[in-house]
Amino acid sequence: MSLSFVGRRLPGLVGSMAMLLIAGCSTLPSNGPTARAIVKHSKASDGSVRFRIIDLDLHAVDSMNSAERERFTTLPALAPLAIDQRVDLIGPGDVLTISVYEVGVSLFGGGVRSAPGGFDPSAHGESFPDTVVDAEGRVNLPYLGAITVGGLTADAAQKRIAAGLRGKSQDPRVLVAIKQNVANTIYVSGAVNKPGRLALTLGREHLLDAIASAGGSASTSDDTIVRFVRGGRTVDQRLGTIRASTQDDLILIPGDRIELIRRPRTYTVFGAVTRISQVAFETGEVSLAEALARAGGPNDAVADPSAIFLFRYGVHVGTETEEPVIYRLNLLRPESYFLAQRFAMHDKDVLYIANARANQPAKLFGIINQLFAPFITARQIAN
Repeated sequence: MSLSFVGRRLPGLVGSMAMLLIAGCSTLPSNGPTARAIVKHSKASDGSVRFRIIDLDLHAVDSMNSAERERFTTLPALAPLAIDQRVDLIGPGDVLTISVYEVGVSLFGGGVRSAPGGFDPSAHGESFPDTVVDAEGRVNLPYLGAITVGGLTADAAQKRIAAGLRGKSQDPRVLVAIKQNVANTIYVSGAVNKPGRLALTLGREHLLDAIASAGGSASTSDDTIVRFVRGGRTVDQRLGTIRASTQDDLILIPGDRIELIRRPRTYTVFGAVTRISQVAFETGEVSLAEALARAGGPNDAVADPSAIFLFRYGVHVGTETEEPVIYRLNLLRPESYFLAQRFAMHDKDVLYIANARANQPAKLFGIINQLFAPFITARQIAN
């Protein structure tokens, strides 16, 4: 085929191809629906997922923020788990040091001691090897056998042992100390820098104290879940929402288990943006305005700034049932930028920026240009 022939037939060929492409305009590639398509599908009754579209205005944002505050007060929190319990009672597994001091007739010091003037009034002590409290809360001591000390304080254990020695020793005095505390401990595990067991003291450690003693969270507090187990009950709460000395900062009791779980909060951005991405919150709260800025905002070349959609499963307060909801923001209105600052993002939100309706013709002409640029060049060469 000669270049002159191509040049003569080019106008008719371009017209025919353009008509074919215009007829198939609806099938051109796209990274998502237009605003019109989203609204149309929200009203469809074809059995697919039904959703509501809510235009963001001042009333809608205030209503949503009010509902969020109400829902936040109903979320599971640690405060209801608070109970008071002693942390100084001897229990199974504890290692005790026991010492006995005697005056006069000595059970452990070899009988009666005499001085040149008669009776020796000095005290004589005997320290036993480290003694482990058995599963029944008992310890075995010479001349006494098994004595139950479980559930007693060290002071009460001293008095019980001394009472058992009376009649066998003239004036026994007993000292009991907990060398290794096992019964009064809690456990910290998961995403902490130094997981392990922590012995409780009479200083009454709090939840945040235990986490600090374990080296702190290995992740940011806002991306960390505290899973707290007490008495068979388990409650999850984000570490970033627990403030020191508040009701959620529980006073710990023996047997508590604390597990820190790394769970980053993210939102996903689709549509007419520079790059589709998953974005981490990284801070306590992120507004819709901040989320749009982090995503690079609408792409000027292809986006419809009047059609910013946020997809979310909304939860009805009281019923706790989920409903798919789409919030729509029109950035062509100046007041929308104020609203976007007051609209808080949620974990796993999907942010979609719709394609402009004029985007399809632009794509069409781009395809036509790519197809016929060689023929146009050839015609110019022929002439």
